[in-house]
Amino acid sequence: MQKPNEYNLQQLVETYKGLVFNTAINFLQHREEAEDITQEVFIEVYQSLAKFKEQSSISTWIYRITINKCLDHLRAKKRHKRFGFITSLFHHETGEVLHEVSHFDHPGIELEKKEKARFLFQAIERLPENQKTAFILWHIEELPQKEIAEIMKCSVKAIESLLQRAKANLRKELEKIYPERRN
Repeated sequence: MQKPNEYNLQQLVETYKGLVFNTAINFLQHREEAEDITQEVFIEVYQSLAKFKEQSSISTWIYRITINKCLDHLRAKKRHKRFGFITSLFHHETGEVLHEVSHFDHPGIELEKKEKARFLFQAIERLPENQKTAFILWHIEELPQKEIAEIMKCSVKAIESLLQRAKANLRKELEKIYPERRN
């Protein structure tokens, strides 16, 4: 493993830009915002590289910065526009979902109709931050629970609990829309 002062910023950007952008777009559902967050993350990486103490892997550290930037961005949006975070998922004229499909099998994308995907994205957006973070990192980024625990600075058991609560909350939200699908 390289020492912090041996890390080359260009090498870090090339290695982790996909990870950062995919994580940001999964949180923000908006390409331009994800691009902005990606730039902000690497600015912070550059400014904080000397402080990196290697208590975790560099990828875990970069994930943590990315998630914090995304959550800060979402909080700021909510302060400025109470309902703007929901409407930002869709084109203002056509109502089309603005989510860009990443390289993974997202549960919402598997649904045949965009309307169903839109409802799923709305339900994910309504999750509490910690549940949303765990859900995105587990189901979308497909990270191991141990790494999610490191990123979120909690135990693996806490991650398991967050994932169970997120699934239960998503089920409740989606049952409101699709009552016929109740078990």
